[in-house]
Amino acid sequence: MTTVSTSNTNEDKAWATIQTTLRPEKLRDFCRDLERLYRINPYLEFRSWKATAPGQIHTEFRNLSNNQDYSLDLTLVPESDSAFSVQYAQGVKAATRFEFEATTQGANLTITDDYSRFDAKEREQRLQEVDKSLPAWGHAIHEYLRRHQRWGWILPWRWYMRWMWVPMKPSARRIAWMLYLITVVEFFFILFVALIWWLEHRA
Repeated sequence: MTTVSTSNTNEDKAWATIQTTLRPEKLRDFCRDLERLYRINPYLEFRSWKATAPGQIHTEFRNLSNNQDYSLDLTLVPESDSAFSVQYAQGVKAATRFEFEATTQGANLTITDDYSRFDAKEREQRLQEVDKSLPAWGHAIHEYLRRHQRWGWILPWRWYMRWMWVPMKPSARRIAWMLYLITVVEFFFILFVALIWWLEHRA
């Protein structure tokens, strides 16, 4: 079971805590794939993600939670075995910190957005730039990990999720899910028709 809690205060941080059943080292390995981690966010439509140097990334995307376009340079900053942060060279958000904490059931992942780049007055003037997707991102990570624990032993599923689902735009994922449901409904409808035909001919 994974739950997400968020907090926005009058200070300069917002955070989400995700409870998982993964061991801390497994959760840490999962989060080391930064591109996958960020693309799981259902409110980010990426146009590009490119490593420019070790630990440095340039990315361009649209954030659907605030309808803002971003062109950002990211720097990965390791802190310890239990935490690392991603610093942003541009924008109102200064950094995002990822922290792992062992629990009796597995490990917690806490994601903290830091808005300390500007003082309170300027932050107030740039409220439209604040990322509102953090709660949805936490829930999306929860769902991804839950499905991975259930279906991750199937190689084609792992390949599809990593190389097809993750690069999709959020809208494309919704369309793919709808097509999947339609296909399942059609399959069972055909089975139902075939069963009726078989019962009639048997009689």
